[in-house]
Amino acid sequence: MANSPSSKKRARQAERRTEVNKARRSRIRTFLRKVEEAITGGDQAAAAEALKSAQPEVMRGVTKGVLHKNTASRKISRLSSRVKAMGA
Repeated sequence: MANSPSSKKRARQAERRTEVNKARRSRIRTFLRKVEEAITGGDQAAAAEALKSAQPEVMRGVTKGVLHKNTASRKISRLSSRVKAMGA
């Protein structure tokens, strides 16, 4: 348990950050799920559009420290290759 005033403040800050990061992660997952649903639905145009809107959201997660850069790049790369394969 936090005892000093500074450690109590840090605990409060960590709590707030956790909430913000949780919301951000949830938002990113929602965008990725929309791409997945469009891919499974077989609609390439919708999947491409969903991917286009998901990309900046995922990369914003990187700049905010929610995701690692390589993780985000891997997710985007795999989704884009799946969307691309739908046209073939």
